[in-house]
Amino acid sequence: MAAGRWCRVLTGCRMHALMRDHTCGISLLKKSCPIRQFAAVKASKKVQTDPKKESNKPKVERKTNSYRNRTRGLTALEPIDDVYQVQYYPKPVFDIETAIDSLKKFQQLDFTYPKQPVYIDLQLDMKLEKKKKVDPFVRILQLPYNFRTQLNSVVVFTENPEEVTVAQQHGADVVGGTELIQKILDEEVQGDFYVSTPDMVSKLVPLKNKLRKKFPKNKRGSVGHNIPEMIKVFQTGHEYQVERDCFVLSKVGTLDMPKEHITANVAEIIKDVCTQRPVSFGPFVKRAIICSATSESLMFKAEPFLPQITEDKEENQEHNG
Repeated sequence: MAAGRWCRVLTGCRMHALMRDHTCGISLLKKSCPIRQFAAVKASKKVQTDPKKESNKPKVERKTNSYRNRTRGLTALEPIDDVYQVQYYPKPVFDIETAIDSLKKFQQLDFTYPKQPVYIDLQLDMKLEKKKKVDPFVRILQLPYNFRTQLNSVVVFTENPEEVTVAQQHGADVVGGTELIQKILDEEVQGDFYVSTPDMVSKLVPLKNKLRKKFPKNKRGSVGHNIPEMIKVFQTGHEYQVERDCFVLSKVGTLDMPKEHITANVAEIIKDVCTQRPVSFGPFVKRAIICSATSESLMFKAEPFLPQITEDKEENQEHNG
């Protein structure tokens, strides 16, 4: 009898323990699961508007004050005062004479070197018909007013004894034949320009990578039989080239030169640049800037220096077309 009672007690305890564990699990689940305290929001239906009714509605015109000066962004207005915020107005474009006078004033106000060089920066329009473009070029010309204190050094390639004598008499720095090739590769002989007679060009092929743009070429006028003329041109000539696909940066003089001399040099360079593209394609120079070594850059008008299409040229183009 006692054993039966003990079995009933133990069975009851076991059932009680199982029920307790079950209720604890349910309570834990209830605590862990969040209970939504609000109803789900239904998506609102889009109301379709009738376009005919909207067109019949009277349009409300915005009131604008036309007399108000717009002070944000670039404006077409010129500044009224000498002191203004530069970012709100387009950069002024000066005449070349006014720009040079301003550079001279900047030098006096800043107490900088009075004989500092003056540069121009030209942006070119290299486009031709269809997808063709003007190839970057290197040019040398004689400026009306020279500003160099020293002559350029010229190396002459020739093996003719008579031409060697002529070159030495006209001021060539170095004259020789194939024996100069190794000396130039070893940088024992250097020059600002290299000229050659036609029979020597094929023998100078090992120097192509070394000299690069200075290698004698017919297009540059550095190959020919007139040695005295070539020496004169390259000793006193001024060289410029197209850089970064469409820009020409060239020195045009020094600040102590008269304004008229600097203007004449600028005109000569722009005139020579414009010979590299037909006039029928429009203005070759898109933007022109002048500055000195220590001053700010000033934009100037290049239109007076650009070639103009005459009536005769227009008639010829119409006939050709």
